[in-house]
Amino acid sequence: MPVPRTPRHRLVGGALFLALLTALGIAVASPSGAPPTPGDERRPVSDIGPLPWPRDGQSAVDLEGTGSLGERGGRRPVPIASLTKVMTAYVILEEHPLRPDEEGPLIEVDRTAAHEAGVGGESTVPVRPGERYSQRRLLELLLIPSGNNVARLLARWDSGSQAAFVVKMRRAAGRLGMKDTVYTGASGIEPTTTSTAADQVRLTRAAMEDPVFRAVVATRETTVPGLGTITNTNPLLDTPGVLGVKTGSSTPAGGNLLWACEVRVGGTPRLLVGAVLHQRANTTPAEGLRAAVDTSRGLLTAVRDRLAAAGTEGRGR
Repeated sequence: MPVPRTPRHRLVGGALFLALLTALGIAVASPSGAPPTPGDERRPVSDIGPLPWPRDGQSAVDLEGTGSLGERGGRRPVPIASLTKVMTAYVILEEHPLRPDEEGPLIEVDRTAAHEAGVGGESTVPVRPGERYSQRRLLELLLIPSGNNVARLLARWDSGSQAAFVVKMRRAAGRLGMKDTVYTGASGIEPTTTSTAADQVRLTRAAMEDPVFRAVVATRETTVPGLGTITNTNPLLDTPGVLGVKTGSSTPAGGNLLWACEVRVGGTPRLLVGAVLHQRANTTPAEGLRAAVDTSRGLLTAVRDRLAAAGTEGRGR
């Protein structure tokens, strides 16, 4: 039997609490226009004050049940490097959904992926021709150490060619309303793959609704037979409450980071999602990524602190 696909919908807030609004001066509106449901604590929070936005690049932050908490830097599409792999994983899981406890079909490493493993100048995983990995394992090699050759291998497995897979990526972007995004490859090595912080937040929220994707991007490290221990490229995972998602860096793209964090509003867990793009572009990838991580940590800490000060967040995780 085919595996049922995970619903990809957004949760919206329900009840409005007048006392909280009066105390904080927070303006809110019911997203659906429907009256609040008794006992529903998912209330919108549309303004928590100024956030420490970076001076350069683009940033956007979105809170489940509320929507955008703000964005900076405009919506001019910029290169996004390995953030591209989030869409690659999203399309693979749409086409070949997995249950949380399922490994999926075995996929054979072709000569192209093995050859690319030895090519310098990009992030790759040292796979060999004829090796077979489960779909889930390849998703781990895609998203944890950020293997470009694995991204292209998955694209060929799904669609026969990377070009055909890119068509699916673009269609998925269209369905998600990512109007300022263009994909030209599955890995992100191409500087012609461009997007905006707002579009990447939209994609991240949709991708995080898949439990397999969510589990993989939250993995700090894992052991792969024949490859040893692989470590996540996302240092933000050391921050309490952070659930992933993906780093991306190159000289033209600068440092980029998509992140998701659990916060509590009125005792109810909500997903806080952020995107920081184009930090320290045209320097070194390492310098750009450090800037993206520092900026992201500052943004998510500020949101959590404001919610805690308002008495709306309990710091669990």
